[in-house]
Amino acid sequence: MSAIFNFQSLLIVALLILCTCTYLRALFPSILDKNRTGVVKFFWKCARIGERKSPWISGLCVIMAGSILFVN
Repeated sequence: MSAIFNFQSLLIVALLILCTCTYLRALFPSILDKNRTGVVKFFWKCARIGERKSPWISGLCVIMAGSILFVN
């Protein structure tokens, strides 16, 4: 089933995008520049959310991992 139609899969994809963008911005800051436009700007915004809401994002990742391991 597509991640668009399954809410749990949609949340997993969103968390993975946030975590990946934040990690890539930490390693290569010039890749995700705030002055770019288009898709790169979207990934920059995801990285910014991941940086500023880091405790919340990590908590959601732990909750989602527990949900995948023990509920499914």
